[in-house]
Amino acid sequence: MGLSIGIVGLPNVGKSTLFNALTRNDVLAANYPFATIEPNVGVVGVPDPRLDRLAEVFHSARTVPATVSFVDIAGLVRGASEGQGLGNRFLANIRESDAVCQVVRVFSDPDVVHVDGRVDPADDIATVNTELVLADLQTIDARLPRLEKEARVDKGRQGLLAAMKHAREVLDAGRTLSSEPGVDRAALRELFLLTAKPFLYVFNVDEDALADTGRLKELAALVAPADAVVLCAKVEAELTELPDEDAAELLASLGQSESGLAQLARIGFHTLGLQTYLTAGPKEARAWTIKVGATAPEAAGVIHTDFQRGFIKAEVVSFGDLTAAGSMAAARAAGRVRVEGKDYVMADGDVVEFRFNV
Repeated sequence: MGLSIGIVGLPNVGKSTLFNALTRNDVLAANYPFATIEPNVGVVGVPDPRLDRLAEVFHSARTVPATVSFVDIAGLVRGASEGQGLGNRFLANIRESDAVCQVVRVFSDPDVVHVDGRVDPADDIATVNTELVLADLQTIDARLPRLEKEARVDKGRQGLLAAMKHAREVLDAGRTLSSEPGVDRAALRELFLLTAKPFLYVFNVDEDALADTGRLKELAALVAPADAVVLCAKVEAELTELPDEDAAELLASLGQSESGLAQLARIGFHTLGLQTYLTAGPKEARAWTIKVGATAPEAAGVIHTDFQRGFIKAEVVSFGDLTAAGSMAAARAAGRVRVEGKDYVMADGDVVEFRFNV
């Protein structure tokens, strides 16, 4: 089960620099709009220190983290919803992503031209949101007349019709659907509306701003209650080139306990309501991605559909209990390993062995 996050924003805000750091790829990062024309896709491992500890306990030959797919999408400009710039292609690429990560420029650099001639984070956020809202209004207006006819003869379509009318009111007021708690996003899923996707924000700041807690709080408040990460893309790029020890030293000198990229992967999981469970043995220690609230059979199905179809039971121990005991044998002796059935709801960090028969 993958997680695809589309990285969007105005031109020259640092999207490609961030993507390069995420994937350690040399995507063109140029000082002009639309340096990224076709979307660049990179699959990134989610940092999880539990895996290394699990590998020690099970003497695993390798570790396999959960992954996130990041899609670096061409810069948006005013009028994208009307086809300006790379408008139609830009919007189509967002539509294919599970979540939207908007990179917002806060850094000051006279050598990197801002498309509007000034650095104004709040205005940039409003520009991107406005274009996505206008695109969603076009989608709804194109579908609404036909749906009204369908709903008159098919009562099953009335729920979608009500959800669409409510969504239109929200969009008309200039608000994104993901920011409005009362919107029935599940009913609207078939429309693939852009602003109904989960949003998170990355504020790309100057290096010296990383230690300015007051400024960081101001930026987070601009997009609350959406999740936000504040980082310096140039620093993140530098961190990827350093040995682990030197990278940790650089982070500490900046008053940071973890990299912005690690925060982004973690917050991306939270934004989409995802979590991980763990499996381990001599070959590998591995993290598997599931939705929060997934049952044991659903979690088993992520490994293989046969596991879900023939599910019998799951032997489960929490990561904390297992590592405190030091081994599965010791955890069993301490009564920490549980046998769970089909109704068990998985918890983040469960270490599991499935029993099945097909």
